[in-house]
Amino acid sequence: MLIATVCVALVHAYGSGCAANRTVFVPEDSPMRVGPSSSMRVWMRIDGVWTLSGNRINVPEGWYLVPPSYVAEVEP
Repeated sequence: MLIATVCVALVHAYGSGCAANRTVFVPEDSPMRVGPSSSMRVWMRIDGVWTLSGNRINVPEGWYLVPPSYVAEVEP
């Protein structure tokens, strides 16, 4: 239920056009799901180095966003 509440809050804040003026706390143990019509810059691992994309990409609705603790770092 907490995840659904956080996702609704994020979608509402983003959709209302004031996401830049709001901060929503998402606990470290709470993955989120992408809402409809989402685009964002993403981090990609290139040659073992995390690099921020230069442009925004469309992220499909329903994909999960997880905190870094959910991802095992693998050394190249």
